[in-house]
This record gives sequence, C-alpha cells and structure tokens, in this order.
Amino acid sequence: MRVLVTGGLGFLGRAVTAELTEHGHEVLVLSHSAPPRLRGDVEVIRADLRDRSAIAEALAAQRLDGVCHLAGLKSVRDSFTDPVGYFDTNVGGMASLLRALTGGLPFVYASTSAVYGSARPGRLTEDLLPNAENPYAASKLAAEQLLAYTAATGSVGGVTLRCFNIAGAVGGHADPDPTRIIAACLRAAAGLIPHVTVNGDGSAVREFTHLADAARAFRLGLAAAKPGEHQLLNLGTGDGITMMEVVRAAERVTGRQIHVVHRDAANEAHTLISDPDRIQKTLQWHPETSTIERIISDAWEALHPTAH
Repeated sequence: MRVLVTGGLGFLGRAVTAELTEHGHEVLVLSHSAPPRLRGDVEVIRADLRDRSAIAEALAAQRLDGVCHLAGLKSVRDSFTDPVGYFDTNVGGMASLLRALTGGLPFVYASTSAVYGSARPGRLTEDLLPNAENPYAASKLAAEQLLAYTAATGSVGGVTLRCFNIAGAVGGHADPDPTRIIAACLRAAAGLIPHVTVNGDGSAVREFTHLADAARAFRLGLAAAKPGEHQLLNLGTGDGITMMEVVRAAERVTGRQIHVVHRDAANEAHTLISDPDRIQKTLQWHPETSTIERIISDAWEALHPTAH
C-alpha cells in the first residue's frame, strides 16, 4: 500500500511510519514544515491541513491506498485559550483531507480517550456516550463524527482509534513531553529536574500502551477498514497501574531514587481504564511490549542514553 501519514514527524507518527515501512508499505508524510526526505527515503509533502486548496492540490498528484491521520493540536490547557484554532485544525483539517479523498480508501484516525470525560465508573467501552469536557476533546469528537458520516457515503472506510496513554520509544524516539508522568520520572532520574509532581496521593489509576504496540494497531486498522463503514475502537491495554507504581517502576529501571512532591488532585478522575475487547476482536490486536518496565526502559534508553 501507498499510505499517507499526517503528523508523521511526531512521537506517534514516526513510529507508525516505521511500522508501515518495515511491513513493505510505501509511506508519504504530510507536514506543514519538514525536509523533503526522511530516513528510509520516506517522501514528505509540505502542506497545511487548514489550507483546503493546498491539500487538494497536494493529494491530487498522489496515488494513495490509505491514510493514517495523526496530525492535530493536542493540549487541553491550550485549547481553552484557542478553541477556534483547535476546531480549525482538528475538525477543519479532517474536512480538508476527506474532501480530497475518494474511492473508499482506508482511513485510520488517531482520536483520544479524552472524549469520554473524567468521571466514568468502570472500564470505558466504545458504547458509552461521549462527554467532551474541553475544547480539545470536543474538536476530536467532532472530527470522529465527521469521519463517520463521510464513511457512510462510501468515499472512505473509517477506523477511529481512541488512544489512551501511549509511551515508550521506537527507533530512539520517545515522548519528550515533560508534563507526562513517565517523561517526568526519567527527567528526575537523570537529574534534570529536582522532583516529580504527583496529583493527590498517587493512587490514581491509568494505563499505558507501548508506542510499538500502538503503531501496530494503526497498521492493522488500515487492513480492517471497509468502504462505507466506520469502526470505533479503544486503543489501550485495559491494564491499570497507579501513579506511584509508575514512579517505583521508573526507580527500578533507572536505578535512581526519584523524589516525589504531592499536590491537590482537584477534580481528577481516580481511574481511567479502557475496555480493549473490541479492538482485540476486530483487529486481532494484542499488546506485546506494553509492560510498564519495558515501556520505561525503552523511553529511558531513548531519552537519556548516556545516563545509564
């Protein structure tokens, strides 16, 4: 397949690009600012998703067999100060792509578990009514719905993957975001920050999927997409771990003590865990490298290779 990957220079995008090329697919990366070629002779198309005419022109010149749409704005905090920009990019960008595609192409979209909201008991299933609590989540949900309605016309075969926490590293590329618990733990272990801040007493439960497992789900999603249909799938393991257990795992992996400072948890949900049953049945996808030790070890090696 010849696959377009939007956001192919990002944390998840690089891993999806690597996964596809390793399995014999030809990848084109769409980016608004990038070199003309990437490692492995991956071609880069320069265009801004918000520019409808530029996207139409860029894609008209390409023969595509599928799309993985990962590009977009991702900060909950920033979305409150720029809601128009978030809808313009996340929903308008989806619209620009869908306008330019025909022929029932497989289209896999990276959405977010944030569409469920923060106060939901039990494991989160795809059948729950969404509860987008911020402009970021609302824009991602609107883009999901646009894909679903467009798929119903037959112009694409849609698969939406609602991503829970993705971490780890592939090809030496790890998530550098210092606001995330694993990256913060590794920065503290490397002596780059004095401590890790944990909300509440650290008993909040979250789940983590290794970047390599997540990338594989996108490849499998392309194969499972069916023209005229939209499949909605949680991308998560369903295995929870407390925030303090993450910190202790980071200490074991790095061999360093990590100082923790606790702060008020405010309105944070105590437990956010996916129900992975549907993705496992639909894509025959099962996590292979998503133990917390493997995730942290790979991220530690990528982010701080000289700190061992």
